[in-house]
Amino acid sequence: MLIKSKPDILPSEITPESVYMSRRKFIVEGAGLALGVAAGGLSTQAFAADGDGLRARAPADVVRSAPAPWWVSKFASIAPAAEGGPFSTEETLTPYSDVVSYNNFYEFGVEKGDPIANSGRFEADPWSVTIEGEVDKPGIYNLEDILKPHALEERIYRLRCVERWSMVVPWIGFPLADLIKQFQPNSKAKYVQFFTLFDPSQMPGQRSRFTTISWPYREGLRIDEAVHPLSLIAVGLYGNYLPPQNGAPLRLVVPWKYGFKSIKSIVKIRFTESEPETSWNMLAPEEYGFYANVNPEVHHPRWRQDMETRLPQSLFGSTRMKTEIFNGYGEQVASLYSGMDLARFY
Repeated sequence: MLIKSKPDILPSEITPESVYMSRRKFIVEGAGLALGVAAGGLSTQAFAADGDGLRARAPADVVRSAPAPWWVSKFASIAPAAEGGPFSTEETLTPYSDVVSYNNFYEFGVEKGDPIANSGRFEADPWSVTIEGEVDKPGIYNLEDILKPHALEERIYRLRCVERWSMVVPWIGFPLADLIKQFQPNSKAKYVQFFTLFDPSQMPGQRSRFTTISWPYREGLRIDEAVHPLSLIAVGLYGNYLPPQNGAPLRLVVPWKYGFKSIKSIVKIRFTESEPETSWNMLAPEEYGFYANVNPEVHHPRWRQDMETRLPQSLFGSTRMKTEIFNGYGEQVASLYSGMDLARFY
């Protein structure tokens, strides 16, 4: 990893004024459409989770697609995040409007407002996930088969982007370890690789002539990282299911790593014996390593990593704070990397 001295804050690290000032326009004009067809082909009506004690819910006045009956059942029994536990934080939650309108999802465009603006016709129903590689139960599983065995729970995690902005998001999901057990990987499975949907007809960023990413987007974890209790398969946020710009219908959340590791809209999971390819490492290996652990002492060539800006960022005030090793989850995950040079294995 290249380590360069940079000014405290760069123009690229500041929330663009155009995005900040137009956020409410995005929500009013774009969110209703983008969320309303998140599960394409279903009728549109207001829906909110009924789980008791959730710390956060989506605004009741936002209209979204009605989930299928089994979804309703799942969301009615969400276990709330236990205060003071390992899957929660007392930090202020990032407002729902920012979580759904400020996103990196290059499949829908490179600007932060592109995903909500360009995902309005995205269809997440029907959905299936291909399981392949070193597993005893490979195959193509529809979304219902993926989710039925698992109880959903609320987890409140910090999300840290390599670009130096951060959020606190109340996710809804279940442990990735439970999903892995479902397919029974064999003794050769040392890594897990994930793939995002490739569908240029729905994802304009994939058909852009200026794209530099080799589609489909892919990410990976070591098996011990994947089965760690913090690793989450998210199917919702703020007490409701995921909107398309946040990775509908299911995405990965690995809170001690930079956000680009938390791959969205997963359609394939492959178990491998050797370290798999990951998209940003393929594109710029001198900037993006396989591990991508949040580390304030190892800087990206374009962004220092010892400070971050917590969203929402006001034009009139600062929300800058120091970044913690492993994004503040070091007590839980540091043992995974015992003896490793974290500047080399970045």
